[in-house]
Amino acid sequence: MTRVAFLHTGAVTIGTFAALAAELLPGTTIANYLDDRVVADLGDDARAQSVPARVEGLVRAAAEGGADVVMFACSSISALAMPAAAAAGIPVLRVDEAMADAAVRAGRRIRVLATLPTTCRPTLALIEERAARAQASPDLSSEVVDGAFAAVASGDRDTHDRLVGEAIVRAAAEADVVVLAQASMASAADAVTVGVPVLTSPRLGVERLAEHLQTS
Repeated sequence: MTRVAFLHTGAVTIGTFAALAAELLPGTTIANYLDDRVVADLGDDARAQSVPARVEGLVRAAAEGGADVVMFACSSISALAMPAAAAAGIPVLRVDEAMADAAVRAGRRIRVLATLPTTCRPTLALIEERAARAQASPDLSSEVVDGAFAAVASGDRDTHDRLVGEAIVRAAAEADVVVLAQASMASAADAVTVGVPVLTSPRLGVERLAEHLQTS
């Protein structure tokens, strides 16, 4: 039986991906690996240098546990996917790659929303990477939604969704497509209705993972 490992940097995303895997990856065994200090440590100069080796160690553990493929459930560590895959000898997929591709297709003016600066930067870089691959030249802008991460980290999902929803409305007035950089933000997309696409990574990422499993 195919085994898929999800690597999380926050416990809040585990349930989301479990539900998507049950829907989109039937018959697949799921394992979850978590280091809930990665995001905080990426913002700490004294600890940031430890993150690549820790992420690589988790991917190695997944491989040793029989995983056929790993998906990073956090955009903050997307840049570490390729070296981790090379070190562990199994494919490592980025949850936000399909979302970035969809954003490039959706329009030229792309607004990225994040609740942490450590996620905003790699998401912008990924969209630029995927745009270059598609020979596109998007107009990128971004906003870090103040207070939203603290709210969801304390268990206040309603406040998180309200703050991110307000940011989506602001962004939609100036952009062709809105990108929610973190998987943990996905619930906020349902909180508002706007006239442009609002892209989230979990479903798009797991759909691409399903495609990978079908073709590998």
